[in-house]
Amino acid sequence: MKAQEQLGMRIKFLRKQRKWSQEDLALEANINKNYICDLENGRRNPSLDILERLCIAFKISLEEMFKGVETIPGI
Repeated sequence: MKAQEQLGMRIKFLRKQRKWSQEDLALEANINKNYICDLENGRRNPSLDILERLCIAFKISLEEMFKGVETIPGI
C-alpha cells in the first residue's frame, strides 16, 4: 500500500475517532470537504500547509499524524 493511502487511512481514523464528519474536519482545518475526501481515499498528496492544518485541527503533532504510516524501502 502506498504511503499516501496509509496517510489517508490515518486521517480517516483520526476523524472518526473524534466522531467528525468530513465536513466537520473541513471546517476545523479550513480545507475543502472534497479535498478531505480525496486525502482519505489516497488520491491526494497533502502539502506541509495542509498537514499542519490537519494537525492543529486534531490537536496532534506531525509525528503523531504519521504514526503507523510506513514507506516501502527502495521506492
